[in-house]
Amino acid sequence: MLSLLLPLIYVSFISLGLPDAMLGAAWPSMSLTVGRSLSDLGLVSMISTLGAVTSSLLSSRLIERFGTGRVMVGSVLLTALGLVFYSFSRSYFMVCLLALPLGMGGGAVDSGLNGFVARNYKASHMSWLHFMWGVGATLGPLIIGASIKLTGSWPRGYLTAGIIQGALLAILLFSLPLWKKAESQELHDFGAPKKLSLQGLMKTPGLKTTMLAFFCMVGFEYTGSVWAASFLEEQKGFDAAASALLSSIYFFGTTFGRGVSGFVAMKIDSRRMIRYGLCLAFFGALLLALPLPREAALAGYLFLGLGNAPIFPSMSFLVPQRFGANLSQAVIGMSTAAAYFGSTLMPPLTGLIVKGASLKVVPFMLLLLIAAAWFFTERIDRRTGSIQKA
Repeated sequence: MLSLLLPLIYVSFISLGLPDAMLGAAWPSMSLTVGRSLSDLGLVSMISTLGAVTSSLLSSRLIERFGTGRVMVGSVLLTALGLVFYSFSRSYFMVCLLALPLGMGGGAVDSGLNGFVARNYKASHMSWLHFMWGVGATLGPLIIGASIKLTGSWPRGYLTAGIIQGALLAILLFSLPLWKKAESQELHDFGAPKKLSLQGLMKTPGLKTTMLAFFCMVGFEYTGSVWAASFLEEQKGFDAAASALLSSIYFFGTTFGRGVSGFVAMKIDSRRMIRYGLCLAFFGALLLALPLPREAALAGYLFLGLGNAPIFPSMSFLVPQRFGANLSQAVIGMSTAAAYFGSTLMPPLTGLIVKGASLKVVPFMLLLLIAAAWFFTERIDRRTGSIQKA
């Protein structure tokens, strides 16, 4: 039964990544359509994040009431409708309005599937799950690019993505009996989820430390990606086109690393995976910070991506071990919300510092966030009382 659900879970995470990178790719053309500037993308992104944070925080209660399968159906339905309606949007107000359901759909899928996989599958599957997100995030801009090239505009790309999500929705509907059986088995194996108020949940030993770890590690992940092209151009002397192209080395490192780390996770404990990942990322950020030839910066972004690759999957996989299976979904929901906050707040905060100084500070912000992530990840086991493996 679980083996039958696994391919569907992978495909669902491809669909999660699909819209995530589409807006950035479409915005240069979309902004002209809706009569806005490039900088107005920030508000749309923040609204989408607000939706994702909201659904992440509510995910455990929604899953407890309706089940993982039905929550996935509802989330993909929201995402599919949002993408289709985006293709007809011609005003900035509508773009902002539709960003909310898109974010809500993504946040629920992210939290729900991370929790389900952490409880029911091996660590390798968690890494491959996030590899599938990378596949989706790569396909999104390609769909937009193909739409602009073939039709001269962006709407067809969103419509295509909406149709893909609609096909996934149909598959999910037919798979609901499988989800129901899997959820019954979960109830038998782990017992009913613990019911805690938000205040009670926040008092859980180790939760705040876990949330801070997720905030820092996703903060450095997104700060590195957002400022990559600008750093390569202004600090390392690459031209604009080359900088945009070469910044993809970071995304390649993350996606490739998650594919490989799935095999590595068969042999190495998740805690070590996190440590090795943070060490690689720290080394990559150090290459960016030091006054080395510009080729070293490319190696830096590769190591930064490779280091980032196993951290989020391994942290998610450890949640049931640290907090218990019957509290894991609530903890993953809170942790995912903290991760979204990190991805939203840290890149613009870095931008404010850049305005007061220069782009030279970007690697040092990365080093600071990576060091903070190490500090918090190492303290979680002591806070929760879980067994620290060598």
